[in-house]
Amino acid sequence: MISFYVTLILLSILLVYGVIEYQIHQRYVKSIPVRIHVNGTRGKSSVTRLIGAGLRVGGYKTYTKVTGTFPRIILPDGSEAAIHRNEKANILEQLKVIKFCAKNKAQVLIIECMALQPQYQRITELQMVKSTIGVITNVRLDHLDVMGPGLDDVGRALCGTIPKNSKIFTSEDRRLDMFEAVAKKRNTQIHQALASTISDEDMLGFTYIEHKENVSLALDICAELGVDRELALAEMKKTIPDEGVLTKVTVNYEDKRIDFYNAFAANDPESSLMIWNSIVKHVDADEHLIILLNTRKDRQDRAKQLIELIALKLNYSSVALIGDVVDLVVEMGIKQKINREDIVPIGSKPTEEVYIDLCNASKKKTTIVGIGNMGAGGAELVKYFESKQIK
Repeated sequence: MISFYVTLILLSILLVYGVIEYQIHQRYVKSIPVRIHVNGTRGKSSVTRLIGAGLRVGGYKTYTKVTGTFPRIILPDGSEAAIHRNEKANILEQLKVIKFCAKNKAQVLIIECMALQPQYQRITELQMVKSTIGVITNVRLDHLDVMGPGLDDVGRALCGTIPKNSKIFTSEDRRLDMFEAVAKKRNTQIHQALASTISDEDMLGFTYIEHKENVSLALDICAELGVDRELALAEMKKTIPDEGVLTKVTVNYEDKRIDFYNAFAANDPESSLMIWNSIVKHVDADEHLIILLNTRKDRQDRAKQLIELIALKLNYSSVALIGDVVDLVVEMGIKQKINREDIVPIGSKPTEEVYIDLCNASKKKTTIVGIGNMGAGGAELVKYFESKQIK
């Protein structure tokens, strides 16, 4: 009986402590006038960074938190501070970020959603961030193990971060009606950003390969907060891109010219296909095309989806495989009718050896497009190619 009362007292103390902590957090949230919560399948990190750049130059004291390839907080002066984790990523990290920004008297917090589970996406928005401006970039077939199995399921999961009594901005068009229905229930206005509002001239000056829909979305949000379009756009072109952003480097290896595209962050079939098509339409007819798939032991479902994409829709010369589960993916490829002689199974090796193997598999004029994962050596390979870039 005594142990029962002790347990009851402890539970009561924990409950009171939880209530107090929640109230303190709500005070932190309310002290930040503008809170922008960025969600979506593709482009979250890029859009988060672009908005941050535009609002900083617009005179707001802005803190930007990106999850991206590597978690960062971008400070009001544009410098970056790494977020060090002692364990796996956890949405409680967002509480610490909000507390830090509130104590530093942030006028604007732009925070990239790091939740995948639908219920955690809702909790992050409705309990933690309570955004004044919500953002959903797009809906793609990715993370189907937690948000799937279909596109509608992914869309419904992302709807969890549509704020209440606020505004939501999106570049999505196919599931816009789904967003509109949820926004109406939550008394929130919806705004669709259009890539058609961005000209080719607007895109000149970016140091990496950016997408018009991302720029349009970021500029619309900056305009909502009163920042001049040209001023914001000019600053966006100066921003440091995420490590996973689409980039191109050209290297010379022996008598070969090799263009390497880092599209590792495009890890769903639809985005990978879109990027592949945008690249290959600019290559010469005699170009040797290598699709480089980076595999991870914990992302075998993703590897299966991408192998099916490669087999059915990509016009490649050869398929190179790196990462953790190459033997398994080779078998997947053969089942999808990819010729074994077209497969280059490199596997998990030191970065320099992967680079040499890829160069040896290349012809005189070669384009390599890396997809799948920034992890499992992807980020290191990108940096190695950059170190060999023609100056």
